[in-house]
Amino acid sequence: MDSKNLYILAAVASLALSLAHYFGAGFAQSTETAIYIGLWVPAILSLGSLLAKKSK
Repeated sequence: MDSKNLYILAAVASLALSLAHYFGAGFAQSTETAIYIGLWVPAILSLGSLLAKKSK
């Protein structure tokens, strides 16, 4: 698996986990936790972009 795809997969998983917490699907409904996990998405994508630039 390409490292670019790995970061995109991690961001999508983070978004899905955030939505699951927000709507209470499989977890206790927690808006604060959902927002916290949702903030990981841009951080993961930024890290992937930064590391991709350094490897070139």
